[in-house]
Amino acid sequence: MEKFIAGKYINQGYYQSFQPNSINKEWFVSDMTVFNLLSKADRHLGRLDVYSEYVDIDLFISMHIAKEAIQSSKIEGTQTNMKDVFLNKNKVSIEKRNDWEEVQNYIAAMNEAVKMLHTLPFSSRLIKQTHKILLRGVRGKHKLPGEYRTSQNWIGGATIDDAVFIPPVQTTIPELMSDIEKLANDNQNPLPDLLKIAIIHYQFETIHPFLDGNGRVGRLLITLYLVNKGILKQPILYLSDFFERNRTLYYDNLMRVRTHNDLTQWIKFFLTGVIETSKEGVVTFDGILQLQKVLEDKLKTMGNRSGDARKVISYLYTKPVIDVSKVKELIEKSNVSAYKLIASLEKLEILEEITGYQRGRIYMFKDYIDLF
Repeated sequence: MEKFIAGKYINQGYYQSFQPNSINKEWFVSDMTVFNLLSKADRHLGRLDVYSEYVDIDLFISMHIAKEAIQSSKIEGTQTNMKDVFLNKNKVSIEKRNDWEEVQNYIAAMNEAVKMLHTLPFSSRLIKQTHKILLRGVRGKHKLPGEYRTSQNWIGGATIDDAVFIPPVQTTIPELMSDIEKLANDNQNPLPDLLKIAIIHYQFETIHPFLDGNGRVGRLLITLYLVNKGILKQPILYLSDFFERNRTLYYDNLMRVRTHNDLTQWIKFFLTGVIETSKEGVVTFDGILQLQKVLEDKLKTMGNRSGDARKVISYLYTKPVIDVSKVKELIEKSNVSAYKLIASLEKLEILEEITGYQRGRIYMFKDYIDLF
């Protein structure tokens, strides 16, 4: 990778666009630090994948995706927190509603993309469909959802004249994206998958093939690739939290590849993110197991209400915010019974009221949300 040349600047009249070189080629890695990080990343990722088998992952997957949606969108300036994500739209304040809708689209895009992997390869078709869902009905809805751009875009700066970076000219996008597809699906290429997706993410962000949503789609592709290759059985590794906490390094390392041909530094940063995020994922799963034990002890004190409480808690694992009407629906009993059950769950510190209202109260499963 020491001989890697990222691309070249091409004069487009009054500005220069960056034209990346092909990534579907034979790669040579000689940096021992990369090998050491790759070994650690593989080990921790494997541990996370195995650990996830000890919990009912289908119950908790919505929380992983919600956290990813929040953090990936936060990098782009969207502000939503975990409890807001699970509120119904009419419960979200007007000033937060646009941000809420963008995060909901991200969740929908990830869920749909994982389903599509059963019938589609890692491809432009998959990427475009994911992008279409991401921008559906939100602020980028007029920026060609589901279609590669047909005009020049830029990154940073108020106009193209003071842009930090100008991606390749739009006419070259189909060829460049085809090149990404070929590397992703070339099983004969011996480059390890974690290095492949690190390079693919860099290349995707450099191409910037859409008018909007490139960062979110590019980060989402990391998880999709790992699921597609069978490295993860479920979409449980998300790097956006690591990228958000190290946002300056994230952008600087991507940019350094273009300015200094330093792909090695980007890969080291990426693998470090995989290691740290995998470790945190294991801690979260361990926390879930511990929480389940604590809850089981608490439920034993509830007598004949424990059955109804289990129904509510099972629901809370998938959507950790609830109101009395939902409790009533779950236990199939009266309003009075629902209120009494909520009071018991509050007393046991399983539920916490979050509105402060006398009417229309909403309760959250705080200890569970805190794990994420």
